[in-house]
Amino acid sequence: MATLKDLASSLGLSITTVSRALDGYSDVAESTRSRVKAAAEAAGYRPNAAARRLRKGSTEMVTMVLPTEPGQFNEPLYIELLAALGKRLARDGYDLTLLAAPPGTEELKTYRRLVEGRRTDGLIVVRTRRDDARIRWLLEQDFPFVTMGRTDVPGAFPFVDGDGAAAFREACERLLGLGHRRVALIGAPSAFTFAGLRRDGYRAAMAAAGLPPIECEAAADEEGGCEAALDLLARPDRPTALLCATDRIAYGALRAARRLGLEIPADVSVVGHDNLPASAFTDPPLTTMELPIAETGELLAEMLLARIAGTDPHVLQSIRPVRFVDRASTAPPRG
Repeated sequence: MATLKDLASSLGLSITTVSRALDGYSDVAESTRSRVKAAAEAAGYRPNAAARRLRKGSTEMVTMVLPTEPGQFNEPLYIELLAALGKRLARDGYDLTLLAAPPGTEELKTYRRLVEGRRTDGLIVVRTRRDDARIRWLLEQDFPFVTMGRTDVPGAFPFVDGDGAAAFREACERLLGLGHRRVALIGAPSAFTFAGLRRDGYRAAMAAAGLPPIECEAAADEEGGCEAALDLLARPDRPTALLCATDRIAYGALRAARRLGLEIPADVSVVGHDNLPASAFTDPPLTTMELPIAETGELLAEMLLARIAGTDPHVLQSIRPVRFVDRASTAPPRG
């Protein structure tokens, strides 16, 4: 196998020039870079990855830290997100690493260890919180990161988020359009930014219709959704439609309705958000909403690569439309 010295000798160039050409440095003419890369490919030259990272002062790795609290680390949507992220990052020579961390101070310690130890070149932050200590700290360090979701923490940083407020307003308006007047929201924990945005959209639709909101908050999983729905549906003036912050909450709501002997959607309509794969196979199939995850993962990767390269974070922010997926769990109220 050809070495860097062999390649330099065959091209009549210095080892330094060949090395910088292969690493894509702009101080080497484009014609020279092209000639060196073509010769390297023809000779079957493979650079020493460790030496390359050392020269560039880079780990060539990007990291996502997923919290281990219930309803988070095992979210099915993260599998598709990770696949899209990894594929896009690989095109630029980056590996994607995944770490699990307990929420709270232990999670922040994981971020500190990664940044202060220079163990990664950039971070992907998910499940953003309204008051997010992770984001505040990363901004103070001026370390490259991108978030899936927004936050109330001041400062400019790259993010991709679905327009949850518009999506839940539209979803509530659809239920009102079917004739429902008692539409209840089962929201996710209010510490998460997405929960507040989705609640705001629901409230706006109910206010525009002159109707009082019916709300409760639940853990973002099946058990939380079931408990909340059992409470709502046991009321004398029970809701005829449940708008759920996530699909997993909606799965619990479906179970609760059946436990109470209610027919879906004749007695109660149910709507979720995320369009998890299982949502097409619930009984009945779940009406839901989705932010296309594969597209989101690719965009997150591109933004992070741009931020690592020094792009202004103000131009790396995107609020994406959410798609409504109409299935069989919604209908006009009985009677």
